[in-house]
Amino acid sequence: MKLKEVLDALERFAPLPLQESWDNAGLQIGLTEADEVSGALLCLDVTEQVVDEAIRRGFNLVVSHHPLLFRGLKQISGATPVERAVVKAIRGGVGIISMHTNLDSAAGGVNFRIAERLGLTDVHFFAKKTVDGIEAGSGVIGTLANPLSASDFIAHVKNRMEAKVAMCNELLRRPVRTVAICGGAGDFLLPDALREGADAFITGEMHYHQYQGYEQLLQIIVIGHYESEHFTAHLLRDRLAEAFPTLPMEIATTMQNPITYL
Repeated sequence: MKLKEVLDALERFAPLPLQESWDNAGLQIGLTEADEVSGALLCLDVTEQVVDEAIRRGFNLVVSHHPLLFRGLKQISGATPVERAVVKAIRGGVGIISMHTNLDSAAGGVNFRIAERLGLTDVHFFAKKTVDGIEAGSGVIGTLANPLSASDFIAHVKNRMEAKVAMCNELLRRPVRTVAICGGAGDFLLPDALREGADAFITGEMHYHQYQGYEQLLQIIVIGHYESEHFTAHLLRDRLAEAFPTLPMEIATTMQNPITYL
């Protein structure tokens, strides 16, 4: 199939109008009408290593969550990792598509995948918005079938999200049943999560002072940006497999967390 067909399928699932005004989701590199897709490599971040892996495995498309081209490039000389990845992709004939905040806000998107991994039920948007007639939301909220103590729920989150650590405020002294989620950097949703009656709020990163003032109101659980979103590559694979069941695709083995915990 053509690159345009793959791009169209992804944008039907996560329409570009859902992205935030500061974002740069969508096609990053490629000729939509001319390029035929031999296979897709799925990842969180587009790095030089990921592009090398795509070329080595005979895939001429990389589909990522985080955009490679986020800020404007004034030159492409190989001076930065982004510039080098661009050069390798163009020289290697590798197209790049990124589904970022549009995938965060889409029905069935990133936050729904986190809720699924945690076993939540009755999952729905909070902080809802409607864009071009499409219902979307920056976060989701759902329910645990069996309430857990705060410490047990934190352990459950770490296990299911493969997180080594969790940064939390003081332990909640009531059971956790209702859980709000925002993958990535989601501290802006803390007040909304509280208004929605959440017992716990999970996100990837948060500012220091945001941990203060929610004691015994809301259990804050911050697991790391990468840890909150690395399963997005699996989500992208699943959506593409539904649209193109014969298209070869794999999760990048070179995908890795840029943060090391010591």
